[in-house]
Amino acid sequence: MEVLRAPTTSRPAPQQRYSGVAWIGRDVTALEPSRLSTFHAQFNPGARTAWHRCPYGRVLHILHGVGRVQRRGGPVHEVRAGDTVVVAGGEWHWHGAAPHTFVAVVSTHETDPDGAETEWGEQVTDAEYQQPPRSAAIRMPDEDRVPTREACW
Repeated sequence: MEVLRAPTTSRPAPQQRYSGVAWIGRDVTALEPSRLSTFHAQFNPGARTAWHRCPYGRVLHILHGVGRVQRRGGPVHEVRAGDTVVVAGGEWHWHGAAPHTFVAVVSTHETDPDGAETEWGEQVTDAEYQQPPRSAAIRMPDEDRVPTREACW
């Protein structure tokens, strides 16, 4: 076991990969043989990523605020604090804040053995972003997929 102290800095998100104002930071790169990486991001209202995909998928957990997510060809979904979004490996998607509120997320994904993490595409257009979101279309986990356990602390 290793305790890693929380980072004290974030950086502005690169404008070639984000629209609007967003701040990102790398939290953890796991110990080998794990290839797990964890980031945090805060998006100002209306800010969002460009289209991108990860070879092994991505898990986004919404910490606070209201956001939007979309997979290519699918509807825009509204997500709120406490929601978790599971993106399949290789699935083109984007995520960001809703138009009138901030959103903060923790993003976890695996890198491939060569260290490649994310393939970036074009910016999300205003027309794509402004589609009316669905707020209740993300399915809840199946009961048999979420074991009931006592907390380990």
